[in-house]
Amino acid sequence: MGRGSARHEDGVVAMAPIGISGLLLGLFLALAGAGPVVAQQTTTPVDRAATGGAQTLADIMARQQGLTVDDAFRRSATGNPDAAAAATDPLGTLGGVADAELWRALRFGSAEVTVSSRSPAAQVVIQDGGMRWLKFRAGPLASYGGWLLVGVVGLLALFFLLRGRIRIEGARSGVTMQRFSALERFAHWLTAGSFILLAASGLTLLFGRRALIPLLGQDAYATMAIGGKWLHNNVGWAFMLGLILITVLWIAHNIPDRHDLKWLAVGGGLFRKGVHPPARKFNAGQKLIFWAVVVLGGLSAVSGLSLLFPFRLSLFGAAFDLLNATGLPHLLGLADLPGTLLPQQEMQLAQLWHGIIAFGFIAVILGHIYLGSLGMEGAFDAMGSGQVDVQWAREHHGLWVDEVTAAKAAAAPAAPAAE
Repeated sequence: MGRGSARHEDGVVAMAPIGISGLLLGLFLALAGAGPVVAQQTTTPVDRAATGGAQTLADIMARQQGLTVDDAFRRSATGNPDAAAAATDPLGTLGGVADAELWRALRFGSAEVTVSSRSPAAQVVIQDGGMRWLKFRAGPLASYGGWLLVGVVGLLALFFLLRGRIRIEGARSGVTMQRFSALERFAHWLTAGSFILLAASGLTLLFGRRALIPLLGQDAYATMAIGGKWLHNNVGWAFMLGLILITVLWIAHNIPDRHDLKWLAVGGGLFRKGVHPPARKFNAGQKLIFWAVVVLGGLSAVSGLSLLFPFRLSLFGAAFDLLNATGLPHLLGLADLPGTLLPQQEMQLAQLWHGIIAFGFIAVILGHIYLGSLGMEGAFDAMGSGQVDVQWAREHHGLWVDEVTAAKAAAAPAAPAAE
């Protein structure tokens, strides 16, 4: 049973590189039981009359070759309690169910299990979907996610080699103005610092077996993994607090406006010298980063909470019902996604969703870190001391400088009239 199911999921591992969007689709298909990610060669209908409806040698051979085998004939072969012998008969205690049928019913979740524990997942004795989760996590998630980060770093390095550091083109004025208040900088660094710790600990847990154990050894990595897990679980609260703060402080400044179109039309002046499109406190690029942080951070927080409190926050069954109601699976040529999931399936989906969102999030933040430090002269001062040179501000946020100057002039007391 275990060997056969492991072979059946090989279609998930053989998935072609399709990026983050493909990972999301593969996540739903691989773990929700909606079928393999990529269309596989299927076997011809098998005549099982000779085996009384049980699996045949052709089924076993097809499964070993990684072909799709319809398990419908096995799911229903779990015995017939109505045909059971009386309790006083020698075989009455079996209830008309053979051992193979009992284990099959346990595997496919149709057995009536009574347990003393009241845990939500206690009645699930066998959940072979864990193999699909394991293969997706160790295969597409780790491989494509890792290459995504390597690709982003490579592109940033290439951009730096071609463009160099974006310098302040005019002469520094020697006069500074406040870019961000102490509260704004606290919210930023709380979010940024916690995110870095979360990213580092999460990547350590995902890639530790293949990357760190060969370097550090099992004992050293075990200590690191235990500490990383504790760090990840607890630093998440600081990240969520920072996310709330920056949303409240900056959402009003990140509403798109017509100036953003001008900024985007010239690439924000990032690719050519002497190009300085108009921008208010946040330009279009920074607004994109802001909304990416809010959306991806929010999704990470929700899935993280479901992992912090296992089996208490079911996300995907309801989400699949909603997708089915929209007809989206049928538009993609798929069957309806399962609205009823085992507790373990909910947790497995939440963990993989958490990982996929995290890879996209890290990729976005790598670009943000680059421009805020090495990539642009004077940018770090905004979140370092909170003060920026007026010349830098005029080149990158000219409209904001005019707004601040006008506000200060309006707030200044009027000079007394001369007698």
